[in-house]
Amino acid sequence: MRPASRSRRDLLATFVVTLPAALAAPTLLAQSGLERALQRIGGTRPGSGTLSSSDATGGIKEALAQGVDRSIRQLGRPDGFFRDQAVKILVPDRLKQLADLARKAGQGARVEAFEESMNRAAEKAVPAAAGILADAVRAMTVQDAIGIVRGGGTSATDYFKRSSGEALFASFRPIVARQTASVGVTEKYKAFTDRAGGGALGALVGGSGRDGRSALDLDDYVTNRSIDGLFHVIGGQEQAIRSNPASRNTDLLRRVFG
Repeated sequence: MRPASRSRRDLLATFVVTLPAALAAPTLLAQSGLERALQRIGGTRPGSGTLSSSDATGGIKEALAQGVDRSIRQLGRPDGFFRDQAVKILVPDRLKQLADLARKAGQGARVEAFEESMNRAAEKAVPAAAGILADAVRAMTVQDAIGIVRGGGTSATDYFKRSSGEALFASFRPIVARQTASVGVTEKYKAFTDRAGGGALGALVGGSGRDGRSALDLDDYVTNRSIDGLFHVIGGQEQAIRSNPASRNTDLLRRVFG
């Protein structure tokens, strides 16, 4: 590793270790080693302005807001899910064997139509997540920001999962349900299972199957996969901002992330 990389890592370690103590004694913040470390990490110099803990928190919030916006724009458009193999919603695991049989029987187009219908519902529903995630960004505290800096990687994305996962599902599912109805997800599912000879599996929609398994709730499935896909893309955006200078397109982001 190059010396410059080690130096930046040491500075970040200083930032993480000293921030909690500085916050516990705010009157000493301006004179602390934290402030000097933040100046160097952000590329500022004494006399040219300092990067306070509130600035650092603001930078984290700005990064999250940008990551959310980019992710929603990427996924909430035609083929945002369907043509992205990293997030594409495939047939549920319990139907994979049936899907393979359908393809072998020349019914691959029906499997594809079923998968496409689920992905179209996700693409329509994803933009509705913006308000919930924006609330999570606004609610972030300085302590949350400390955890994000200390965690690295996708710790900001993990913050979203903890802070808004349940609310996101509760608000997201009704939208998914309306969209799955409008694009005919259940009808395409039934067409696929019926043509593949999946009578017992077909009964899993709306009731228990003959093998005693619980009903397959397609709306729950699409909602969960949609949220997983959204968090996957947000995580990628977060990592880009952390590692790619070109992604830090505002002065505050450049100061916070160096």
